[in-house]
Amino acid sequence: MEQRFIGTAEWDGGRVGVLDGAGPAASAGPPGSREPSEVGEAVVVIDVLRAFTTAAWAFAGGAERIVLAESPAQARALKSCHPDWLTLKDGPPAPGFDAVNSPALMRSLDLRGRTLVQKTTHGTVGTLAAREAPLLLCAGFTVAAATAGALRAARPRRVTYMITGEGGRAEEDLACARYIAELTAGRTADPAPYLHRAAASAAAAALADGVRNGYRGIHPGDTALCLEADVHDFAMAAAVEEEWVILRRRER
Repeated sequence: MEQRFIGTAEWDGGRVGVLDGAGPAASAGPPGSREPSEVGEAVVVIDVLRAFTTAAWAFAGGAERIVLAESPAQARALKSCHPDWLTLKDGPPAPGFDAVNSPALMRSLDLRGRTLVQKTTHGTVGTLAAREAPLLLCAGFTVAAATAGALRAARPRRVTYMITGEGGRAEEDLACARYIAELTAGRTADPAPYLHRAAASAAAAALADGVRNGYRGIHPGDTALCLEADVHDFAMAAAVEEEWVILRRRER
């Protein structure tokens, strides 16, 4: 199983890639990886802080699906057409949005059977860019092991890890991608070094600054929730359904 690590802007529809921006793609495969592939290309879109940690907690709270919006305007339009849908975005509270992109706040909500609409700066953008991938997964640390399990079950010929933060250089996203890649390759991996790398990232520092400064779009518990590994036993898969890209819970 070939594995590569790219930024969102480097997505090419599955043709070429780089390894941490420094060289050709690397190969790795779990035991039994010579079996026929179920899909040719799998893409794993990584957004640890905070989009896909928030999404995972929404599914843990009973959400049925998450519509990934192209823009804030589209999210507000969907809310106008579907008043019972819950909209969320990065940044502080804003008109037309019910919640902010906070896993700690999301964890406190009863979302059983609800449809959410999510618009974020990085995670949703990367997912929408790769919408045509045969297998499209979204991940953070909380669903890392389940994501690796979904990849092993699908046996794609190649896995592209899309690093959405900082133009493909976000340390927290790279750490999560490396951890999932190790698990996908069938190796035992201690999450601690990867979580330590993520905790030292610029994004984690920015969230800490936001909490200290009383920024309304951040909950004090967000970073800790984002830096917990393998909390949930489901992966998250996105696919085009009618005119939208929909994220759903994918059981093992």
